[in-house]
Amino acid sequence: MRRSRDTALRRARMAALIAVAVAVAGCSGGGEDGPGTGEKLTARAPGVHRWTGSPCGLLADTPLAKGFTLGSTTDSADPEPREDIGEKGARPRYRQTGCLADLTGPDGKFWKLGATAAVYEDAEPARRAYRVKQNLDRVHGRVPEPVHESAYGRPADDRGRPGRTLLLRNGDLLLSVTAYGPYGSEEHEVRDDLGTIVGNTARLMEDGLRERDAPSPAPS
Repeated sequence: MRRSRDTALRRARMAALIAVAVAVAGCSGGGEDGPGTGEKLTARAPGVHRWTGSPCGLLADTPLAKGFTLGSTTDSADPEPREDIGEKGARPRYRQTGCLADLTGPDGKFWKLGATAAVYEDAEPARRAYRVKQNLDRVHGRVPEPVHESAYGRPADDRGRPGRTLLLRNGDLLLSVTAYGPYGSEEHEVRDDLGTIVGNTARLMEDGLRERDAPSPAPS
């Protein structure tokens, strides 16, 4: 009986993520709920991306969900290249930028948001890094819930605060977004808003970091 309930809960979470998530990959949309709310997530053509020292600014002008306002923000942008651990001794380089933010919901309660973007020098290392993170989540029991071929979601938790993480890869970009509900909230109460917030955040950041005139890499 318990196994049946757990299976049903996982299926409900998956359905809710797909139903409320937005067009992370850049589908058209908009309105008072934020960009693309309620549309099915679809993969976007791969692009070339750039680093920015002000990633929180990419989220400043568009509501991340209906009735939510962006509060205090902190940019955590490192302009120095880092080296990843690649295959056969390769050490691909990337630069990382991120945003930490407080959100205020319609009822005045505080939510938390964090987004980290790693911009690699090539698309293939970004693809490998995405697969590594996906496999690590599986190993640690955080079952990835596929969104499309280059994005997945999973539940998150911060000392009892229910949350949602979305990991997205596009071209040379690896993007991770996590949002948490208010203290004392239950997962079923905040599930829909969490899906909307992480989806809108990912779409805005991917779109804001994309180099418009750069040629797109071949899909991998």
